[in-house]
Amino acid sequence: MSAGDDGPARQVAEDALRWVAAHRAHFLLGDDALAADGRVDRSWKPLGELAQVCATVSRHTAPGDPLHAHAVTLLDFAWEQTGQGELFLRLQRLEPFATYPLEVYAALAAAGFRHPRFEAATAVVGRTRGWRLTEQEPTRRLGVLHAEERAGIRRTGPAPEAVAHTWLGGLPEPWTFERSAGYALTHVVFHLTDWGRASGRLPADLAGYLADWLPAWLDTCLEAGMWDLACELLAVAATVPHPADDPLFRDGWQRLRTAQRPSGALPEEDGTPAAVPAAEGYFAGHYHSTLMAAFAAVLTTARQTGPAAGTARPHGGQGVPA
Repeated sequence: MSAGDDGPARQVAEDALRWVAAHRAHFLLGDDALAADGRVDRSWKPLGELAQVCATVSRHTAPGDPLHAHAVTLLDFAWEQTGQGELFLRLQRLEPFATYPLEVYAALAAAGFRHPRFEAATAVVGRTRGWRLTEQEPTRRLGVLHAEERAGIRRTGPAPEAVAHTWLGGLPEPWTFERSAGYALTHVVFHLTDWGRASGRLPADLAGYLADWLPAWLDTCLEAGMWDLACELLAVAATVPHPADDPLFRDGWQRLRTAQRPSGALPEEDGTPAAVPAAEGYFAGHYHSTLMAAFAAVLTTARQTGPAAGTARPHGGQGVPA
């Protein structure tokens, strides 16, 4: 993606990342990041989502692109928040069988940030029956397997049976699609394609099923003003075959561009209060959809223009850049 691209997807990405960069203080890990009763969904989850999106943006944009610069700066910020990886090791010691530290770490590892001691400690736990037999929702299980692969704990991709037990893997009746199924199917695609890096890893039967039914599902979400899920579906659309000139996908980006706030923030859904940005709850109602807008937009534009020259930067030692 070059700085000269000026389509609606490009504009959505630019404004979204500008908003994220301006509000990065909201991604700070608080004093309760290691507390037993800490709110993971208010601390580690947003930081991990920031890292994941920026890892993809940095991969699909060239070094001279302002989007690439934003992504790299935000990745460095996210890594600093983890004490250059040391907090992952402390979390692993406090909660050996918690999966979220590995899942957040894997997002940063995808961008080249590594902490060998955390990986070694997690690999020990990962060999136990207790870790392998932890009961999880099928899509979450697939995500954990993907995180293990990214962190070097597993050397092969997710097992086919893990995919088969997900909603998408069962190729369900398309009319059974609803909100929770939508988020489940998008994340199955994200895990299988390494968040847009390897679209060829998506099984042919799933790719064909998605090509048939994505337009209808996307249209439903756009009509309902479900902007967050619409962004995730557009990200999926960027990884599966469909006509490049499909008017629905072009219209989808125009509608998201219209829904985007002047600040660059995108509300999760139509009707999200357009409160003063400093008001409590404003960030929570906008950050994920804004990140997803940037993520989907970069994948869409990369599909249209071809791969850019962005690469992950190697990091080594105890979480210190090599």
